[in-house]
Amino acid sequence: MKRLDRRALFATGAAAALLAATGASLADQPRRGGTLRLALPREGDLLACVARAAVCDQLTEVAPDGLLRGELATQWQSDETASVWRFELRKDALFHDGAPLTGADVVASLEAHLALSTHALGAVQDLYIDTDGAVIFVLAEGNPHLPYRLADAGLIIAKDGLVLADLGALIGTGLYRPERAQDGRHFRARRVEVHPRDGKAGWFEALDLIVIPDAEVRAEALREGYVDVAALPAAQGLSGRGSFHYHPSEGDMALAAAEHMVLPTRISTRGPLDDLRIAERWWRT
Repeated sequence: MKRLDRRALFATGAAAALLAATGASLADQPRRGGTLRLALPREGDLLACVARAAVCDQLTEVAPDGLLRGELATQWQSDETASVWRFELRKDALFHDGAPLTGADVVASLEAHLALSTHALGAVQDLYIDTDGAVIFVLAEGNPHLPYRLADAGLIIAKDGLVLADLGALIGTGLYRPERAQDGRHFRARRVEVHPRDGKAGWFEALDLIVIPDAEVRAEALREGYVDVAALPAAQGLSGRGSFHYHPSEGDMALAAAEHMVLPTRISTRGPLDDLRIAERWWRT
C-alpha cells in the first residue's frame, strides 16, 4: 500500500472537511514558512539562551504533549540502582558543518555543563563512551530522573563540546544555523534545509532575536508589527490596542504574540520561552 503523504492530505478539501468535523482548523496545523521576530529584554541573557537552543539539540526533551522523548538520544537504560546510565545516540544527526555527531561531542558538552554551577545533573562521578559509541553516566547516587534532568533548558550539545562558543560560531545539530550575531543585541539564524525532525518541529524559515531593553518599547514594536512575539511583564501598551495572544494570560503575562502567531496547545512552563524552544514549536498562519 502506498503511504499517504500527510502534507498532501492537509492540502485537500477532504482534510478541511475532516478538520471542520472535529472542531479543528487548517490554521491549527503547523506549517513551514515565515520568520519569527522575537523581542527580548537584556536581563538573563535570554537572547543567547534562545539562540543556543535553536542551534543545538539536547539528549532528551519534554515534548509539547508533556512526555519525555529522545532528541539526540534514541534510547536509554540504567542498572537496578539508577546510578549507571547508558544513552544510545542518533546515527543520523549531523552538525551544521557536515560532521556526524559522536559520543565524544556529547561527553565534552556535558563536561562543560558540569563545570558550570547552573546545571541540574547532580553529582556525576564518571562520563565516558562505551565500545558501541553510547554515552555512559556513572552517578554518585542513584537518580531515576536523569533522563528528565537532561531535558532541562540549556543542556545543549555542541561540536567538540564548545557550548559557550560565540553565537555566530556555534556549531550544533539543531534546526537553525547561525547567519549573524551581535552579542547582547541581535541574532539571526536560518532553518537547515533537511533535518531528522522535519515535519515535527522547526516551522519558521528564519529566526530573528532582537534585544529591546525597555518593556514599553518592546510592546510598541509588537503593536506596530515590527516583531511577532515579545517577552513582556504586563499587557500595558497592548490592552485595547489590537488583538494579541497572551501567555499564560493577560493578567499574568510572560509573552505576548501577534494575532497571526499560533501558540501550541501546550506551552512548557519548566523554563522561559517555552523551554527556550519557541523557534521550533510555534508557527504562524
